[in-house]
Amino acid sequence: MRKLLYLFVASALGLTLSSCSSTKIYSDVDPSVDFTKYKTFEYYGWAKESDKLLNDLDKNRIEKAFGEEFAKRGLKYVKEGGDLIVTLFIVTENKTATTATTTHMGMGYGGFYGYGPAYGWGPSMSTAHTTFNEYEYTVGTLVVDVYDAQNKKLIWEGVAQGTIDKNPRGRDENIKKVVAQIMARYPVQPPKEK
Repeated sequence: MRKLLYLFVASALGLTLSSCSSTKIYSDVDPSVDFTKYKTFEYYGWAKESDKLLNDLDKNRIEKAFGEEFAKRGLKYVKEGGDLIVTLFIVTENKTATTATTTHMGMGYGGFYGYGPAYGWGPSMSTAHTTFNEYEYTVGTLVVDVYDAQNKKLIWEGVAQGTIDKNPRGRDENIKKVVAQIMARYPVQPPKEK
C-alpha cells in the first residue's frame, strides 16, 4: 500500500497536491542577495529519500517544470558549473482525520397550523444521532533550495505542501501549476508581456 501511495506523490504535486487552491506555498529568501546577477543554474540532484518516492519520469517532469520557470527569469540550465545550484526533494506524511455528522429527527406541533407564532403547545419529540468517520490522507511537500554556487550558501527556498490526490490524470499540467506557484515567490520575476 505504501509503495502504491508513493507512485502517486507527483500527482500530489499537481499537487493533483489536491487542488491548487488547497496547496500552501511558503518561501524564504536572503534579502542581501542580488538575484539578477545570476545567469546559469544546475541541478545538484534529488535528496536520497526522494528516490523512494518518485520514479525517474516524475523527477524529470518536476525538473523540466522548474527549468522552464528559471528560463522565464533569464537563467540558462547547464549540467555543471552553474552560478546557482538547485536541489529538490519531496517528503510525505500520513495523517488521520475524523469527521462528525449529526442528523436530527423530530416531530411536534404548535401554533395555528403553521400560521403565526408557535408557542410549543402539544407534544414534541426530537432525537439526534452523531456518526464519526475516520479517514487517512497523505500530505506531500515539495521543496526547492537554491544555493549560490560560489559561496555554497542557501539564498532562497520555496515549498509547496498539499494533500495528495491519488488520481494520476493531468499530472504534467498539475506539476507545472504547482511549480509556477512556488516560483511566483522567487525574487526575480519574468518580464511582463506587452
